[in-house]
Amino acid sequence: MLPVIFYPMSTPKTSEIRGSRKSEMLGLLAGWGMRCWAATLRYEIEDRCGITTPGEHQGAVIFALWHNRIFTIPPIWWKTGGNGRKSVVLTSASKDGAVLSRAMAVFGLGAVRGSSSRRAVAALIGMKRALKEGFDVCITPDGPRGPRYVFHPGVIKLAESSGAPIVPIHAHYAAAWRLKSWDGLVIPKPFSRVKVIFDAMLVVPPKLDEAGFETQRQAVQAILLAGADDA
Repeated sequence: MLPVIFYPMSTPKTSEIRGSRKSEMLGLLAGWGMRCWAATLRYEIEDRCGITTPGEHQGAVIFALWHNRIFTIPPIWWKTGGNGRKSVVLTSASKDGAVLSRAMAVFGLGAVRGSSSRRAVAALIGMKRALKEGFDVCITPDGPRGPRYVFHPGVIKLAESSGAPIVPIHAHYAAAWRLKSWDGLVIPKPFSRVKVIFDAMLVVPPKLDEAGFETQRQAVQAILLAGADDA
């Protein structure tokens, strides 16, 4: 069964969320291409927070990873079966977001449509709703347009308002290609080794003042940057 696709507002305007039959087909092809590619990879998982152990952490969490790692991480849920966890990803409201959301569905992941540039408030509402209903939320804090490795504040806002902990995700590659896109998308070479690290959980205190909020943003950004060998 395909996962639920969350539309943050009860009556979203069709002009705000873009998509088409072509986007659906491209996303389906991309998803199965990723899945077949991932079948050749040798994954090593380092779990510092117990998130991949069934029953270890029951509450929903916020996964944070850099945009250029999105080719690598979804197959982890496919290969491990998600250990019974339900997850959604934040994708943009653009046609590219429609492609990505359909690709993620191949791995059993739902989608919240929105970004910092379009439907930001609606996306925040949708992600809070997903967390409340027990879905983990996966966000690329430098997406959907960058700049690369610049941590936008949305993840901190969501963690502060929802109380859900943040789990930074890192990926290291034995051999990979890096595309000349804005994010430098990393594609591991077939039959190579990929190490994925689920870092320690981070809890953002509620009702932060401006200085405290910025301190939290910089702290999580520093953790993700430390895990990116090309940053």
